[in-house]
Amino acid sequence: MGQDLLIAKGNNELFILPGMANRHGLIAGATGTGKTVTLQVMAENFSRIGVPVFMADVKGDLSGVCKIGSATPKIKDRIQKLGISDFNFNAFPVVFWDVFGENGHPVRATVSEMGPLLLGRLLGLNDTQAGVLNIVFKIADDNKLLLLDLKDFRAMIQYVGDNAANFKTNYGNISTASIGAIQRSLLELENQGADKLFGEPALNLDDLIQTDAKGRGVINILAADKLMQSPKMYAVFLLWLLSELFEKMPEAGDLDKPKLIFFFDEAHLLFNDAPKALLEKIEQVVRLVRSKGVGVYFVSQNPLDIPETVLGQLGNRVQHALRAFTPKDQKAVQTAASTFRANPKLNTASAIMELAVGEALVSFLDDKGSPCVVERAWIYPPSGQIGPVTPEERKKIVQASAVYGTYEKTVDRESAYELLTARAEKHLETTQKQNATVPSRPSGRTPETMFEAAAKSAIRSVGSQIGREIVRGVLGSILGSSRRR
Repeated sequence: MGQDLLIAKGNNELFILPGMANRHGLIAGATGTGKTVTLQVMAENFSRIGVPVFMADVKGDLSGVCKIGSATPKIKDRIQKLGISDFNFNAFPVVFWDVFGENGHPVRATVSEMGPLLLGRLLGLNDTQAGVLNIVFKIADDNKLLLLDLKDFRAMIQYVGDNAANFKTNYGNISTASIGAIQRSLLELENQGADKLFGEPALNLDDLIQTDAKGRGVINILAADKLMQSPKMYAVFLLWLLSELFEKMPEAGDLDKPKLIFFFDEAHLLFNDAPKALLEKIEQVVRLVRSKGVGVYFVSQNPLDIPETVLGQLGNRVQHALRAFTPKDQKAVQTAASTFRANPKLNTASAIMELAVGEALVSFLDDKGSPCVVERAWIYPPSGQIGPVTPEERKKIVQASAVYGTYEKTVDRESAYELLTARAEKHLETTQKQNATVPSRPSGRTPETMFEAAAKSAIRSVGSQIGREIVRGVLGSILGSSRRR
């Protein structure tokens, strides 16, 4: 079979064809049925043929792929069950990433790169508030004010809110209520640690598409156990990464193997309560990104978590066991069964509820792009270690990485916050000089220009930011200690 990827074995050996791997896929099944091991087996196979992989480690179990596996009793049993005579344990090249920079290289995006659609989703804005957010970005673009980190974003929101009347003619109505809602949501986002996500140096996508000296694809593992405490941030970040791949990678056409495989674990978080505009964007990205040589594999407990417009694009499928305790569960079983090409020798719906741990219903695409008939099969054992590495082992791998030192230190170059602050200080200095030379001013208020308003807005934004940091520093320690007592 050459480079064909052996994933499972039932009555027949079941392979993913590398040329069809960018037609996307689905790994589904209830908790504890073997999805994580299946994901690891697929990642190892792609790495073996030189295809880089990106996957989020939601439970912390996937880091062991960087170490040589061992013949545990369960592994021995699986090898014997499948009649494998030449099984080899191997370690695979891994790069660890972490939004919070604790268990891997820091991975960041800029506010401008994230854009108003995804940020609106992240902030939980309604349509009206999202419209105002679009105006904020448009004004920033028109005035060449870079939005790199959250302090840029906050200063820009403050500036637009304080000068809403001046912008109304050119950009539309900007309500105080919407500005306030955005600011409150932003504060909540910061409390979840989103300040770590935004800034520079931003992730260079080329660093995800690497091979090692032996020609094996690097497996990029995002430490997501902490990130999953903010599920919306997790989903939006992965969607941003996928959309960046779609926008920046060149057209590739039909390839012998993908350029990158992207596993999207906990996929239901991507679609839950997503607005129609975002769902349409996701569908478009999934449909078109395969032409860039990227295969997307969704991992979820239930196939009903995936909208039909997306589910129909997932050609390579592994379905682990589902339980049918409620009418909704029974519907999920029937839906999962109906998505496979029927096998006259197999009752698919019944089999889904009978599968043991590590067993699955499998259907991959053939060389013509058509789904093979579904088969009941056992997933091959992984070659790497099952379970996590120790923190010390992880740290050594991070420090030995080719990208170590590239992302570890943040860069804070001149952007919206600095420009607005500089303008404010310059205006303040000019005003003080004018007041010193003019003995008195006529009664009544001279209408302020947009520039003056912008300067005052920036001063207020800077002042309020400093004030918040001071309050957090003092009250945080007091409240923290009182709660610990």
